[in-house]
Amino acid sequence: MPVEIMILAWGAILLLVHIFAAAHVKTKQYGTNWNMGARDENLPPMNPVAGRLSRAQANFQETLPIAIVALLGVVLAGRTSEWTAIGGWIWLGARIAYLPIYGLGIPKIRTLFFLVSLIGLGMILWPLLTD
Repeated sequence: MPVEIMILAWGAILLLVHIFAAAHVKTKQYGTNWNMGARDENLPPMNPVAGRLSRAQANFQETLPIAIVALLGVVLAGRTSEWTAIGGWIWLGARIAYLPIYGLGIPKIRTLFFLVSLIGLGMILWPLLTD
């Protein structure tokens, strides 16, 4: 199995971590009835940590489709290499680090890790864009 597929599977696990981390903190704030209910009621703003984890989740969900296209693309096109694997691990590692850094509210470093993840994606996409 190409390592890029394994990286993609770990990316799916990371999405679940994002979902559950944000839901856990929101449930602590709003209660189990909110979590298990229809969530139709108007709620006060999320506390800072819940807000940051929700934004981190949204950010990951915005960039995950790019990673899916890139990682599946190099596999389907037969363009996998040591560099696409390294790019995939860079992307995944940076995205793993991004979640707690954002959750803790550490500015600038969060952006740095986001940019590192984009470099990893670029390394994966490059073979699909060149001949």
